[in-house]
Amino acid sequence: MSQSRLRRAVVALTALPLLALGAGQALAVPATPPAAPAPPAAASQVTAIEDGIARTLATSLTDPALRERLRTATAAAPGGAELAPLAAGAPGLAAATARADRGIAAAKGLGAGLGPLLRVQLADPSMRAALDAGTAPLVAVAATDDHARTVRAYDTAGRALGLDTGTLPTRPVYLVDIDTAKALTAGIELLQREFAAQGLGSGAQAASGWWGTKITSVEVNDDEEPWFKGAAEMFSLVTGFGLDGKVRVDSVAMPYLQYDGTVYYPNQILVNWSNYKYNLADVVLMEDDGDTNYLALAKAVAAVLLTIADQGAYIPLVNAVLDALPASWWVDDPDYVDSWYTLARTSTGRLNGARGNGWMTVEPYWVSQL
Repeated sequence: MSQSRLRRAVVALTALPLLALGAGQALAVPATPPAAPAPPAAASQVTAIEDGIARTLATSLTDPALRERLRTATAAAPGGAELAPLAAGAPGLAAATARADRGIAAAKGLGAGLGPLLRVQLADPSMRAALDAGTAPLVAVAATDDHARTVRAYDTAGRALGLDTGTLPTRPVYLVDIDTAKALTAGIELLQREFAAQGLGSGAQAASGWWGTKITSVEVNDDEEPWFKGAAEMFSLVTGFGLDGKVRVDSVAMPYLQYDGTVYYPNQILVNWSNYKYNLADVVLMEDDGDTNYLALAKAVAAVLLTIADQGAYIPLVNAVLDALPASWWVDDPDYVDSWYTLARTSTGRLNGARGNGWMTVEPYWVSQL
């Protein structure tokens, strides 16, 4: 997670009314701190796991050696330090972290071989001075509810404190997070494997090369990711009919597309037309809020698209993809951002999304073999 993302992830947290006791001393928590928000009734597995690790890490920070390792590691890697090696010297935390890494991978449908996913970082660089001076930190997980007004944080005694989503805290806060870029890459690979296994990914590349559609610039107005949740993790599902006449789905990672209101210039190939029977395809842009189960997503989409037969002409597939998403995914996991119907091999210039939430400029691009 970049420093910019960290600032966005915690600019929403409110400082507790703490009393400074002097340089090098911890800040005292009021006798009656704000009540911590109760976990959502339908809290996701990933969120629940992260919350548990946040509390375990907080109580483990009574160990001066661990606190120093964490302080040093987050200073050296402000974008996020892997938690597993930091926890190695604290047996209870190490075991809990290993279980949590496996649990998160399983909850996202990614299997046990992905390796460590949990990271920890200081919420904002401005907190470094207080941390270096010995102020006892809090540990929190960025809120997963787009409309959350409070987030849960834990002190070293394991007490849950409620932090409002309005102002940057004056007390240092560590954020527990997952390596979303690593998870997204693995998720896209899983989607493609699963789509192919379901018969939605057949195709044959032309011998001399192939035509593609290249994104030269792209912007979204609302990335469905509120500022206190950090940067978005986006991907596209490109759909059309394969050379065998069956529906084809290609998943395309777009990790650069992190913030709304920002124009990106990726020069990324979006469609490989040699894999498609017709010269038209559809694009659905989605955002992973962190809890996405990629295997479940692939199965849900495949279950609907496999019922659609080639009728000898191009059929738009955006609605079929959207209809395949469980109702809960429209709430927070993953979010539908925008869609583009009837993208053609010859499409050039600016294309506005059907939802009016984004645009991209594209151009045909010939990819030749070496």
